[in-house]
Amino acid sequence: MVDPRMTDSISTCDPTPDMPAHRQLQRSAGVLLVLGSAVLFSFSGVLTKAISAGSWTILVWRGIVGAAGIGAYVWFVNRKRPARQVFRLGLRGWLIAAIGATGSVAFIVSFKNTWVANVSVIYATAPFIAAVLERIIRGEPMRARTMKTAAVSFAGVIVIVLGSLGSPNLLGDSAALVMVTMMAIYMVLIRTFPDVDAVLSGAAGGLLLFVVGWPIADPLDITQRDALLLAAFGLVFAAATVLLIEGTRRLPAAEVGLLGSAETPIAIALAALLLQEVPPAASIAGSVIVLIAVLGHAWGDRTQSQRA
Repeated sequence: MVDPRMTDSISTCDPTPDMPAHRQLQRSAGVLLVLGSAVLFSFSGVLTKAISAGSWTILVWRGIVGAAGIGAYVWFVNRKRPARQVFRLGLRGWLIAAIGATGSVAFIVSFKNTWVANVSVIYATAPFIAAVLERIIRGEPMRARTMKTAAVSFAGVIVIVLGSLGSPNLLGDSAALVMVTMMAIYMVLIRTFPDVDAVLSGAAGGLLLFVVGWPIADPLDITQRDALLLAAFGLVFAAATVLLIEGTRRLPAAEVGLLGSAETPIAIALAALLLQEVPPAASIAGSVIVLIAVLGHAWGDRTQSQRA
């Protein structure tokens, strides 16, 4: 599972008025690629709810199709190198893959059991939880803006969870909290082990889901409609990941973070349009709090990057 906000380690220079035409073209392409990635990632909730099969069946097929797609991309980019070197992951890589796979399980379970808005908004707080963990575990400095955003985001999440007390949605919200914790740990490990290929670890996580989930579920007992949706889910995930990678090669990390934040409101809008899903007032209130905090943080980073 590759997070669209996990891009702080990638840095380029902002375009300037006298920038050569090819650099401006690269930037425009980067904007389109990252936005395209955000749109594709935002379909996760709609696709999960549209598939009638159980969570493990979804995880099995999304995992293997996504792993195949991402693996093909990794091979293509590194096709001049020996395959043994390209696909060598190591114990650290497999550890990251296992953490990501665990997060993916909670991700799908949460979508199956609560509002898309709740999951999407809780997921948006992952970078801030990661920042807190890095501060606690590794002693990494934490910017004042990030601390404030984390505090406001957590307040929004509390509002969402309190609104689900006593309802079936509490299971989904709880799974979303597990998911966002796993993704935060995933981000910290990526930073701790910079020599590990995060993209390849994402593909390996999908492969783990396939191997573990196949005996648990009955992946072949699916309708033709579900088969098409499952294939689409895996391909959408792989395509979104590739678009994000290519977009981050062309843009500053701050701009990637801002554009990637579009995933959350798009996911909520898609759920409302395609699923007629209108969450309760508490979910809407909590979502607004988190979205304002996340978008404000991303915009502040972008502004600071441009000034620098």
